[in-house]
Amino acid sequence: MALRKLFIDMNAFFASVEQQENPRLRGRPVAVIPTDAPTTCCIAASYEAKRYGIRTGTPVWQARRLCPHLILRIADHRRYVTFHHRILDAVETVLPIERVLSIDEMVCPLGTNEREAERAVALALAIKQAIRTRVGPCLTCSIGIAPNTFLAKVAADMKKPDGLTVLTTGDLPEALYRLQLDDLPGIGLRLKLRLHSYGITSVRQLCTASVTTLAAVWRSRKLGLRWYQMLRGIEVEDGQGPRRTLSHSHVLPPPLRNEADAYAVLMRLAHKAAARLRQEGYCTGCVGVSLAFLLSGGARRSTQRWGAACRIPLADDTPAILHAVARLWHSRPPLPTPFYVGIVLSELCPRRCTTPSLFDDDQRAAALSYTLDAVNARCGPHALHFATIHHHRQSAPPRIAFTQIPQFDPHLI
Repeated sequence: MALRKLFIDMNAFFASVEQQENPRLRGRPVAVIPTDAPTTCCIAASYEAKRYGIRTGTPVWQARRLCPHLILRIADHRRYVTFHHRILDAVETVLPIERVLSIDEMVCPLGTNEREAERAVALALAIKQAIRTRVGPCLTCSIGIAPNTFLAKVAADMKKPDGLTVLTTGDLPEALYRLQLDDLPGIGLRLKLRLHSYGITSVRQLCTASVTTLAAVWRSRKLGLRWYQMLRGIEVEDGQGPRRTLSHSHVLPPPLRNEADAYAVLMRLAHKAAARLRQEGYCTGCVGVSLAFLLSGGARRSTQRWGAACRIPLADDTPAILHAVARLWHSRPPLPTPFYVGIVLSELCPRRCTTPSLFDDDQRAAALSYTLDAVNARCGPHALHFATIHHHRQSAPPRIAFTQIPQFDPHLI
């Protein structure tokens, strides 16, 4: 089976962008954080910081203990998106991009005359050079080349940073045997434990398992066959279904860690979620709120989390979502110091599959919401907004999920 896919994975992307923009950070341990607070976590770490054991999710207090001279940078998501697009432009001077999988991952197809290993490696090296010269020397990437996207991603993870790995049909499946089960994308702790319950404790056993066994593990004939094919280099559809949830969350900076400001920021998140819901063409039938509270002082503060949800008639208008959030907020426990707020819209249904409300109030709320979107798209962010967020229009700026790149539309910012 010929080599068909080339997978690009940018190395320590957020931290590398910071080092590219500020030469004084190069060669030094850098961690990117969402907000300047000791209770937050690192969302990215340079390879210099990783040598100290700092990873994505490491609490700041722990990161400082592991590396006292660690440099912390507050995330600038607009900058990262700008670099993302510069990288896409650089890659496309060498190969067309088939699909962007995240802010730092993309896959390119190999044409008929590019599927021999020697030619594919030459293209990979040309991509690395294009990124260095057109974007910056701090932006390195690991590249995997394989018969399908899944194995190309696995190959890209095998050598970091700045690696290049080719998995040919002749290498398979033996080249995978040295990996751990959770080295494979899509296998987390729960699935790993389920594999163990079926006697599959190694990648070798996973590769030799039958379709029937894999279907039992994944509790789906379709998913079992999908994994059987992916491990053998067959390209399969990504299997993505309709969106199930939509969420926004924010760790509050210290000045906003009080009930009034926390509530205003939560309402800001509700506005953003409602606007995204309309943009993506969905209605929601359930609104959820999650909060976290600080319970004691010091860097290692104990916390308590709380969450609640309520069902609503299918809707995509901002007032309906705001009313639900307000009801949930008033049912929260009487704890004094909120430091995290979040909203989740679930039980989503494509708008085209819903029946519009026959009530005048609902129709007016929907019309108002779409007018709000149109005005903000034309006149700029926050040109028109509800009074509940007036003093917090700039709070909770857009963040980048690792699997989603924000468009930075004015009415979503």
